[in-house]
Amino acid sequence: MRSRHLFVTMVLFVALVFGYAAVAPDTPGPPPAASTGAAPTAAVGAAPAYDVSHLREPPGRYLGVALAGAPRDMGKVDGFADLTGHRPNMITIYESFDDEFAAAEIRKIFQYGALPILRWEPYKAKLADIAAGRHDPYIRRFAAEVRRVNLPIALTIAHEMNGHWYPWGADTNDPADFVAAWRHIHALYAEAGATNVIWTWTPNVVNPVPTVPLEPLYPGDAYVDWIGIDGYFTHSGAKTFEGLFGPTMREVEEFTDRPFLVVETGSEPGAMRERSVRELFEAVRTEPKLLGFVYFNQKGSGDWVIDRDQRALATYRREAARGDRLGFRVR
Repeated sequence: MRSRHLFVTMVLFVALVFGYAAVAPDTPGPPPAASTGAAPTAAVGAAPAYDVSHLREPPGRYLGVALAGAPRDMGKVDGFADLTGHRPNMITIYESFDDEFAAAEIRKIFQYGALPILRWEPYKAKLADIAAGRHDPYIRRFAAEVRRVNLPIALTIAHEMNGHWYPWGADTNDPADFVAAWRHIHALYAEAGATNVIWTWTPNVVNPVPTVPLEPLYPGDAYVDWIGIDGYFTHSGAKTFEGLFGPTMREVEEFTDRPFLVVETGSEPGAMRERSVRELFEAVRTEPKLLGFVYFNQKGSGDWVIDRDQRALATYRREAARGDRLGFRVR
């Protein structure tokens, strides 16, 4: 009888050990950099959250790209690097608010040596409903996956909210609803311990919507790390960096001193494109608060693709080669 009891006890012990191994938390990702603040909340047994402080205040400047088919096909990124002579260190992902978190794509970008910038687009969810908690189960699940992947992510939510071309735009939403939705999402990420996020508030340049003030749409410095800006060089609009981005930067500086990142930009074809590329690089070198830019190398509202524009490509290659602070490798 005693042998039988011993055998049963051993079976139970082995089952418990292997049962725990089967459900133990998955914590991929590299060891985080040394933290400069309090440790975030995390599940027992989970690795500490990746410390993004060295990327939030980076040692160099970001040269990023948004490409159709990437990052699922990282060969697209390699092709762009071959054309421009420089590996991008920021790559864009677009996800609808009802998508599952693209963990595999995030890993691919980080392994490449770049920072993922995730643009989260609430096409089907109203800002007021997000703020009221009606989408909390989805947000909590998404935030938990962000924490589980444990890699750095720059996150934009409902970008270009001062425009009128998206369902979350200023003509159909109250600024208070946008602010409340942003803060609510931020709180749920904090609750999940997802501090591996750089919060990137991203309006459109104010030029086409000069009557929409930005300050009422700003969630506050406690909820924002970077000021993103989207703006394109077009034949019918501003054709210089100062003309395109200057008015927005000056307006934003009236209510915050957070640094800037051009999250989405491009230029229509013609002589203007070569000049636009040169001025983007010049601004990155001379504007102390400008962290870099992401070139949207796709066709969208215009033809922004520079693949066959030899003058623009030559300018990109030349300017990107000027200084090792441009396009540092993300770790």
